[in-house]
Amino acid sequence: MQTITSVTSKGQVTIPLHIRQQLGIRAGSKVEFVWVNDHLEIRVKSTPTDVPKSAFGMLKSKRKAVPADFDPASLLKP
Repeated sequence: MQTITSVTSKGQVTIPLHIRQQLGIRAGSKVEFVWVNDHLEIRVKSTPTDVPKSAFGMLKSKRKAVPADFDPASLLKP
């Protein structure tokens, strides 16, 4: 199967989904570019073993935390 993709102004290319799936490439994977005679080979060097099941806790806020016993209904009282 032949797939053609474009190179961005930053020198980036998108590896087609079916190739990433077949090789197990995902975010954080390390690949190696090797010049072999008259062509370039891309070899998968490592793939992250753990995939986060949740994004909980990844974002941090600069705001102070709200106390656990805070009652939002108290804001509605005159």
